[in-house]
Amino acid sequence: MIDARGLSCPEPVILIKKAMASREKEYEMMVDNRTALENVTRFAQHQGYEVEHGAEGGDYRLRIYQK
Repeated sequence: MIDARGLSCPEPVILIKKAMASREKEYEMMVDNRTALENVTRFAQHQGYEVEHGAEGGDYRLRIYQK
């Protein structure tokens, strides 16, 4: 679980980019603003990952995975 709540862009994107260096097939991430959600989603999709997300209170939980 990558907790990027409280961070402004581009920090959440940098965190997922570093995590993706491990080449795992799935990641979970929490962000707390729409801009981070959109930027992380866009980055992950450009890296070949699928992204699902849901709202939890004022936060967003992302599931980033490869099929």
